Amino acid sequence: MLIPILIFDVALVAWSLHLMQEAVDNQEFSLMLAGTLVALAAAAMLVVYFLMGHCLTYLTNIS
Repeated sequence: MLIPILIFDVALVAWSLHLMQEAVDNQEFSLMLAGTLVALAAAAMLVVYFLMGHCLTYLTNIS
């Protein structure tokens, strides 16, 4: 399950870099904000994945 999430995260980071490059080229703040939010969403997805992985491992070892 990690591979599809990593591929999706790489796609999100690539999209955010594209948005930020367009923001620099066009001097638009809104595109820079959108790129930053997309990058933060990708990072948050990885954090939640790893937290839930540790949580599920802990819960399955309790019983």
